[in-house]
Amino acid sequence: MKETQGRLIVALDVPSFEEARAIVDALGETVGTYKVGFQLFTAYGPFVVRYLQTLGKKVFLDLKFHDIPNTVASGVAAAVGLSVPVHDALDAAGRKGSRFAPLFMLTVHTQGGVEMMRAAAAAATKHALELGVARPLIVGVTVLTSDAGGGDVAALVLERARLAQAAGLDGVVASAREAAMLRNALGHDFVIVTPGIRPADAAAGDQKRVETPGDAIKNGSSFLVVGRPIVKAKDPQAAARAILDEIAGIC
Repeated sequence: MKETQGRLIVALDVPSFEEARAIVDALGETVGTYKVGFQLFTAYGPFVVRYLQTLGKKVFLDLKFHDIPNTVASGVAAAVGLSVPVHDALDAAGRKGSRFAPLFMLTVHTQGGVEMMRAAAAAATKHALELGVARPLIVGVTVLTSDAGGGDVAALVLERARLAQAAGLDGVVASAREAAMLRNALGHDFVIVTPGIRPADAAAGDQKRVETPGDAIKNGSSFLVVGRPIVKAKDPQAAARAILDEIAGIC
């Protein structure tokens, strides 16, 4: 179950810490990894990341760094610093936390080019060694899943994924529709993070290139990012368990 559980990432795309905490509490031990993106990080900064880490939850920091190489390298190094434990962090009962989890994964944007991605990978490796912490996975965003796509999208995704691999990134973020192509072209160990996951009975919302959890796993996705189908469900834990069961049926 733990291997299956590790493949699900719940997106905390909500406006307040209180809502995020309620979701995490409702999901309990069912979910072990959460995505923190622009919305929560802009409002609460590292605090929300530290909160999740203190609970022993893995954090996927989705800030899509995209700037000149030196600036991105500095940002990535700062993100790696989040893996240093906060020794006086308290859990919900006011006790010092003992389950601290280092930063699991972060994003850069492949549009920044090979030099930028190479600088990000080098900075992460160097700073992790300096701090004595695990280096987080670095994945490059290819084409957003809100893009309806067309004849050239798959080729563009593959081109950017090849550049990411050449630059030393661990993988990419791409839709499940491109996952099989990427897996075949880039090998078994290349990480493929798939957003735009919707159970068969869920609305697509603003996502265009969507797939079910089972199809995404069949196509070669490493991790599935799921937001609204879980966080907006009447019973978030039941919704998460249904997705995990679907994943387990494929693995």
